[in-house]
Amino acid sequence: MTARKHSALPKAQVLIEALPWLTRHNGRVVVIKFGGNAMVDEELKAAFAQDVVFLRQAGLKPVVVHGGGPQINAALDRHGLVSEFKAGLRVTTPEAMDVVRMVLAGQVQRELVGLLNQHGPLAVGLTGEDAHTITAVKHFPTIDGELVDIGRVGEITGIDTGAIEALLADGRIPVISSIARAADDGHVYNVNADTAAAALAAALGAETLMVLTDVEGLYEDWPHSDDVISRLTATELEKLLPDLSSGMVPKMRGCLYAVRNGVHTARVIDGRVQHSILLEIFTDEGIGTMVVPDDPQATTAEHVPEQAGGAR
Repeated sequence: MTARKHSALPKAQVLIEALPWLTRHNGRVVVIKFGGNAMVDEELKAAFAQDVVFLRQAGLKPVVVHGGGPQINAALDRHGLVSEFKAGLRVTTPEAMDVVRMVLAGQVQRELVGLLNQHGPLAVGLTGEDAHTITAVKHFPTIDGELVDIGRVGEITGIDTGAIEALLADGRIPVISSIARAADDGHVYNVNADTAAAALAAALGAETLMVLTDVEGLYEDWPHSDDVISRLTATELEKLLPDLSSGMVPKMRGCLYAVRNGVHTARVIDGRVQHSILLEIFTDEGIGTMVVPDDPQATTAEHVPEQAGGAR
C-alpha cells in the first residue's frame, strides 16, 4: 500500500501544480487557433481534442478557430485549380472560394467536431457567416506600392459574438471556420485564421489566446539561435515584428492585437507536441512564447488587424 501511494505522488503533484491555473481560468474564455501539423497528424488531432474537452470539463470555456491550408491545397489540386499566393495570401478566385468553403466547413470542421464529440455532446460547428459572427470587406494587399486584387480574400471589419456566447452559456464548444460574409456585396470571403482568432478573442474578452504552430515559439535570434523567447510585452513584440519570418507575422500580429484589446495573455505554442495546450496553460514552465500587455490594467482599442501572412 505504501509503495502504491508513493507511485501516485507525481500525479498528485501535477494536479496541485495545476490548481492555481485552474482557479484563475475558471469560467473564462480561452480561444484556441488550431493549425499546423496538429491538423494533419492523427495522434496530434486526438490529443488536441482531449485537451479542449479537458479545458471545458475543468471549468473553462474553450472556443476553437481553424483554417485548413493543407486540406485546401489538396482539394484545389483535385479540382485542377492552381494554388497561387501573392503578398503571402492565397489568391482566391470565385471557383477557389467554393472549394475553400467546402473544405473548411464541410471537411475540417466536421472532422474536428466529430473528434470533440467522441467525449460527449459538446462541440457545435459554425462559420463566420453564421449569425454575422465575422463580417469582412474585400482585401487589397499592397505589392510594390500598388493595390492588388487577389480575389475573395477578406479583411475583418466586425465581430458579432452572440451565437458563440449562446453556445458557451449552454456548455458547448464552438468550432469556427475562418470564413466571413461581406455586408456590402454579399460575397463570402476567405479570412486569415490567425487574424480571425485574435479578433474573436478580443471581442469575447478572452482570458487567453492560444495559437498552435509548427515551431517551439518565437525564436530570440532566428536563424542564428533556436532559443525561444518565453515571455515578452506588447511593445517588445511590436519592435520585433518587422524582422519576423512571413509565416510568424500574422500569428504574432494577432497576439499583439489581442493583448492590446483586453485579452490577458496570448501564447504561441508548438502544436507538434502532444497535449501542448495543457502543458502551456496548467504548468509553471509552459512550452511556448507568451505575450502580455505593457500595462495589465490598461487596454487600448485598435482596428481589427490587417491581413498578413499566409491565408491558413
